[in-house]
Amino acid sequence: MGERARSAEEYAGLVDQVIFDIQELRASTDYDMEAIDVDTAYLGLLLEELRELRASMADGSYLFGRNDLEFMRIVKRHNERDLPFIKLLYQINETHKQGLDI
Repeated sequence: MGERARSAEEYAGLVDQVIFDIQELRASTDYDMEAIDVDTAYLGLLLEELRELRASMADGSYLFGRNDLEFMRIVKRHNERDLPFIKLLYQINETHKQGLDI
């Protein structure tokens, strides 16, 4: 998964994209809740943590780090079937840990 964002704008765009994707996934699972017999509460928590990450980028308080982002504890328990955009989440985390790919 070694891909990283090449600029701050691209990095923020990845976070914006995955926030949109989670909102869409939540809307579709809420609509089909009777057809799906799975717990999707993790999507709300994931969305909240990504919104906090995006807010820290917007207000200038975000700092790159060496450890996984907090939301990775959720991501690592799921797969592409649960989170079709899981590669984006790993790309965001990789960028966080290793910095921009300049």
